Amino acid sequence: MGELRMMTRLMLSLVLLVLGAASAFATQVERVTSPGGIEAWLVREDAIPLVSMNIAFEGGARLDPAGREELATVSAAMLNEGAGPYDAGAFKRELEAKAIRFGASADLDTIYVSVAMLAEHRARAFELLGLALNAPRFDKAPFERLRAQMQAVLKQESEDPDTLAARAWYSRVFPGHPYGRSENGSPQSIASLKPAEAKSFLGARMTRDRLKIAVVGDITAEELAPLLDTLFGKLPATGPAETVAAPAFSDLGKTQIIEIDNPQSRVIFGGEGLARKDPDYMAAVVMNYILGGGGFSSRLMDEVREKRGLAYGVSTDVSPLRHVGLFMGSVGTDNAKVAEALALIKSEIERLRKDGPTDEELANAKTYLTGSFALRLDSNAKIANFLLACQLYDLGIDYIDRRNAEIEAVTREDVVRVAERLLHADRLAYVVVGKPQGLVAN
Repeated sequence: MGELRMMTRLMLSLVLLVLGAASAFATQVERVTSPGGIEAWLVREDAIPLVSMNIAFEGGARLDPAGREELATVSAAMLNEGAGPYDAGAFKRELEAKAIRFGASADLDTIYVSVAMLAEHRARAFELLGLALNAPRFDKAPFERLRAQMQAVLKQESEDPDTLAARAWYSRVFPGHPYGRSENGSPQSIASLKPAEAKSFLGARMTRDRLKIAVVGDITAEELAPLLDTLFGKLPATGPAETVAAPAFSDLGKTQIIEIDNPQSRVIFGGEGLARKDPDYMAAVVMNYILGGGGFSSRLMDEVREKRGLAYGVSTDVSPLRHVGLFMGSVGTDNAKVAEALALIKSEIERLRKDGPTDEELANAKTYLTGSFALRLDSNAKIANFLLACQLYDLGIDYIDRRNAEIEAVTREDVVRVAERLLHADRLAYVVVGKPQGLVAN
């Protein structure tokens, strides 16, 4: 339920990068279609008796109606709170009795449901999953508990510099668009929300035409196919047509200062990025690694932290949402150092755009991006995550075969071209939360 969209976007970007892991998985990815026409992607792994199923329904909080911006968040969370004959407590006990991990959540673009279990308990796990998907309870007591939790989260977020900066950036850059709203709603809207509203919203959004499924573990295609109809066949075939369009950017090149009594300032900056299927996307990933996405290997960390000690951390990210691509960055530092740190960040953004990367930087970025993320695919659940991301971004079932080659194919000229598209410090929007010295809003 966190407001930290920068963190959410970074996590999703990491999942997308993970998709370049060991090509050994590629020949194992099967497209499984049920007798009723429901599709899932499967990686069979019977060496370890575990099964993970990750599910996504495309269209999350961006589909919340105005004045009910918390609907996707609340509705998804209520899937954890009982189903069928089991109230919230009984449902959790049933899961715990068989060591089944179950979870549901939502972000701006997607509603997620996941279940993981020992292979010997998969029948029971899928039975409980089926109840959650098809017969969620939305009982009053857990709903009121969730409402109280969300009110507490909103109060905490209202005092958190990171959240304030993120919320202000999105609302300023995307005014009037769902991407500019808080997916946690407001105290007033949460207070008036009714369980029936949340249940109705979920029923209209969890439809088969929005459904993506990834399964990894000790289960065969023959076993999975009929199970798909059992779990998902009763969901509505379609839901309301989406009317959300790509947003227009606003206030790029401007700086907003939100004063709070804090010894440090938090800065979020960003502007136009690339859609995930843009031909330059992989070049943007390489460029971003060199600039600010490579941790201590990045230019910004070297110049801002290592050489001058202006901040503990600084980073950038390329973040594709469903309807828009973003280039984002963040830094936090003492109020007295904010202006100097921002000036240096802008200078480094411009330097990379004008001069491009060195041959060594390019080679190091490609080596890291093609090699290190395979280490992150160390569980069934993580493999299922990247299969799901492949589907959500329509990358193709063979993407894992192609991804490393696409990174390797990025040239210096490609990075220079994409830097010219994205790296214009005067076209980024800046939000500073704190009491920055020597910095003026415009």
